[in-house]
Amino acid sequence: MNPLALISKYYEPDSTVRRILVQHSRDVADRALSIARAHPAMQLDLAFLEEAAMLHDIGIFLCHAPDIDCHGRFPYICHGYLGAELMRREGFPRHALVCERHTGTGLSLEMIDKRLFPVPFRDMQPQSVEEQLICFADKFFSKTKPGKEKSVDKVRQSLHKYGNRDVRRFDEWCKRFLEE
Repeated sequence: MNPLALISKYYEPDSTVRRILVQHSRDVADRALSIARAHPAMQLDLAFLEEAAMLHDIGIFLCHAPDIDCHGRFPYICHGYLGAELMRREGFPRHALVCERHTGTGLSLEMIDKRLFPVPFRDMQPQSVEEQLICFADKFFSKTKPGKEKSVDKVRQSLHKYGNRDVRRFDEWCKRFLEE
């Protein structure tokens, strides 16, 4: 599977959004792979990890986020499940789960209900270690500042607006993925 070929199927070759997506995805993939290699006992599927990290945000073009050249009709919170739908149609159900489950630290049924998110009402929290690791690595990179990595403290600060559950989950991942 070639993630860039799949991205090219949905994104214009010289578009700003494609450049942003590929840079962001490469940053996330490199961070996830680095962590995975530092923890060989986890026995992670490195090929899948790289592919899924490169494709986790493939649905952004369907959303309205003009700051990153996305001019779709859906709210940005929808990009995960929309990307998952694309991946399922392409025949990649495992990659689809990463797309669907990487938003924030995952979307719980309670969060979807409480915040009235316009997404399907199903649990969208990362389950597998690969899903969790990609979700974790994603928190360190913004699409509005490509190539610039956030500190753990900055990530924690940005997650506070979503509530203590997200911060606690991020802190658990820090212990799991960053400590030797």
